[in-house]
Amino acid sequence: MNSIPVVVLAGFLGSGKTTVLNHLLTHRGGTRIGVVVNDFGSIEVDAMSVAGQLGDSMVSLGGGCLCCAVDGSELDAYLEKLADPVHRIDVIVIEASGLAEPQEMVRMLVANENPAVRYGGMVQVVDAAEFDATRVRHPETDRHLSVADLVVLNKTDRVDSGERARIEEALGGLCAPGIPVVGADHGRIDPELLFDRRPWEQTRGQLSFEDLLAQAHDHDGDHDGAAAGHADHVHAAYESTEFVSEQALDPRRFIEFLDRRPAGLYRIKGFVYFGVPGHQERYEIHAVGRFLRFSPHPWGRGEPRLTQLVLIGSGTDGPDLLRELEACREAQPQHGRPESMWGVLRYVDRPAAPEQEPGPEQEAGPEPDADPEDF
Repeated sequence: MNSIPVVVLAGFLGSGKTTVLNHLLTHRGGTRIGVVVNDFGSIEVDAMSVAGQLGDSMVSLGGGCLCCAVDGSELDAYLEKLADPVHRIDVIVIEASGLAEPQEMVRMLVANENPAVRYGGMVQVVDAAEFDATRVRHPETDRHLSVADLVVLNKTDRVDSGERARIEEALGGLCAPGIPVVGADHGRIDPELLFDRRPWEQTRGQLSFEDLLAQAHDHDGDHDGAAAGHADHVHAAYESTEFVSEQALDPRRFIEFLDRRPAGLYRIKGFVYFGVPGHQERYEIHAVGRFLRFSPHPWGRGEPRLTQLVLIGSGTDGPDLLRELEACREAQPQHGRPESMWGVLRYVDRPAAPEQEPGPEQEAGPEPDADPEDF
């Protein structure tokens, strides 16, 4: 069973977190999104749970901020509920309180022992029009930005180009090195930056739900987003580069590529084949900003050993990325030493899937790099 990524959506009051979340819901394609809304509770987003009409689908989380007033075990219980296979949830998004402490939320998710869910990164939403005022009112803003994996600079339509450039420069100094900053107005970012979207034909008639959500937005005043409907292809603002290799990749060279990836490269997803003895599984890769995870899984019967990657970014040089990836190819992976995988295993949060029969050389990798003590 594949684990479900849990993405934290944080930001101070008024930054536009709910707007971003609603945009993700209305442009989710065939993806089933489970939502945990701070102060309100846990809901499964399906055809009976429409924005503004949630009713009994909301379950109280204790009436407080997830990072302090709510017992971590309570959050674990709701994540377990959403992860139940009967719901067929693909991704869980936690919309944090405007006054939440992101570090504490990350601690809770990293410490979660449910193999059905995994921490999927933290997205910090910033109000471009109130950037300076927010830092004055909430000095902790700088600390919150320092732990973000991706920053959404929202309401860019309310500042001129010079002001936006100044804010982006300031964010570059506040965030960890290489953290990407995605500009947005009305919370409109490409959901593909955070999670995969399934084709509608795989969702058995849920298209009407997406239409209902679009109508709800229209009634709430988000006329631009609603009017655009399915023609509002937000991904047009980004470049997508695809890489396929029948040759295995050298794990050390690939980790070096990931370590120096450009700030404009927001998302990497796909599968990697290393072919190193004892580590010949298919390694699923998921990267949002600087957040990175590998998940080893067995190959399907007759499935060709390939590396297949999609890289999504803005202002990136596609041909250059491909050249760097081609330089990661390894002609003789069978001669690779197991210790060459150490860099990859740092980002593996769980051993290979249980249905795989591990070979004599396969052992659980080191603990993941996202140690709660690091925050």
